[in-house]
Amino acid sequence: MINSEAEPRQAYDEFSLVLDPDVYEPLADDWLIGITDVVSSTAAIRSGRYEDVNYAGASIIAALGNAWGSFDFPFVFRGDGAAFALPPQGIMAATSALRGVASFARSDLDLTLRIGLLTVREIRAGGRDVRIARYAASDSATYAMFTGGGLKWAEQQIKNGQYLVKPGRYATKPDLTGLSCDWTPFPSRQGEILSLLVEPRDDTSPEVFAALAKRVLAVFDAAPRQSHPLPGSAPISEGSGRRVDGQDWSQVAASSDFRKFDDGLRLTLDCTAEQIDRVETILVSARACGEISFGLHRQSHALMTCLVPSGHPDSHLHFLDGMDGGYAKAAEMMEEGALAVASRQPERPLRGGSRHSLTG
Repeated sequence: MINSEAEPRQAYDEFSLVLDPDVYEPLADDWLIGITDVVSSTAAIRSGRYEDVNYAGASIIAALGNAWGSFDFPFVFRGDGAAFALPPQGIMAATSALRGVASFARSDLDLTLRIGLLTVREIRAGGRDVRIARYAASDSATYAMFTGGGLKWAEQQIKNGQYLVKPGRYATKPDLTGLSCDWTPFPSRQGEILSLLVEPRDDTSPEVFAALAKRVLAVFDAAPRQSHPLPGSAPISEGSGRRVDGQDWSQVAASSDFRKFDDGLRLTLDCTAEQIDRVETILVSARACGEISFGLHRQSHALMTCLVPSGHPDSHLHFLDGMDGGYAKAAEMMEEGALAVASRQPERPLRGGSRHSLTG
């Protein structure tokens, strides 16, 4: 087991490598795990507040990194929330940041942000684990990948009212320096923007799930630019009205988190309907065998929230989600699919999302 002062240092530059369960290393028992999510996020997104929801979701990453003085800690953006891991000496920074972003979401965004904090030890006592690997999306952006079922278990406990961080009476305003939503939504160029969540069932071996994940990725990787949802050429910045230099944009696109492993696959992709149908056929079969749960949501545009850490202008982090529901809607579809399978009732088609006429 790695000690409480460290996390895995090696970073893999090929995403397929982080599908291998052997590359993950366990965090020490005393590490902290924080979880946030926007309550009733799908309703807020349905009312057109997708940027607010994503901004609230990414806010804990910005606030904690600025408070901690470093962004070199494991975290994952989940669309309507985020999760992070921090060594035990970070408990004051983590608690303060969580309270701050919850207060900010309520006062500035009119959103309720559920916040929770627990230790890896408590997760292991619940029968799950937290193991970490690092994926270098580019030379300047490295993202943590999580496995072991611990984040999923912790999120469910927090939704059930356990391990909640109580709001402070006088919450400090969070420092969100570097966090922005300066880009207009990006339209699909291949046909549809897909938000896809695929999670193993509790009794599915990591090896079986890894093989399935590679089959899914092979379908999307065969497309131009591996089904990347951002355009290859530089768009115009919404905030400045100017076109970004092509080389700078290439770095932005390369540093985005459109592919993640977060107790399962979490993907935001630009694909054809035929690709989605092929993958859905694979996933429906695997679900019928009791191997996985999955949810997918189709929409017309992708949304990007950016974080440029203060003092490190070259360290771009770019968080991607679908505009019309994204990961939140895919999670809802996954729950509906699981209920339909459990009750042996016909499932609703996993096709969601209106077609918007926004220009990118």
